[in-house]
Amino acid sequence: MNSPAVAIRPAPPRAVQATRIVAVLSLLALIALGLAWELWLAPLRPGGSWLALKVLPLLLPLPGLLANRMYTYRWASLFVWLYFVEGVVRASGDKPPGDLLALLQIALCLIFFSACALHVRLRQRHARSMAK
Repeated sequence: MNSPAVAIRPAPPRAVQATRIVAVLSLLALIALGLAWELWLAPLRPGGSWLALKVLPLLLPLPGLLANRMYTYRWASLFVWLYFVEGVVRASGDKPPGDLLALLQIALCLIFFSACALHVRLRQRHARSMAK
């Protein structure tokens, strides 16, 4: 009995895998920073702040990133700009250490955006090369 032919897809290039790892890690770091910032490091009120709930929307793209869904990389790269803007506003208006935490948030947003954008670009390039 003949078994049906199974198409073996080659593994994506290491650069694609690396951008995926950087995107997931920077998103997790952004979530951890938001929680630590608003609960312990520089909360608006002593003892913590309800502003820590701002990290909940950051959990939305996590399953899609872990499942390697291209669409998630696309919309999450745009979604993160909301947190970038918050970082810019708070970096210019908060007192230390809040201003430094805001600068860290800006850096993490830029890393996340870059990783997502590069991931999409590399995966599209890889898909085109496989189609030839």
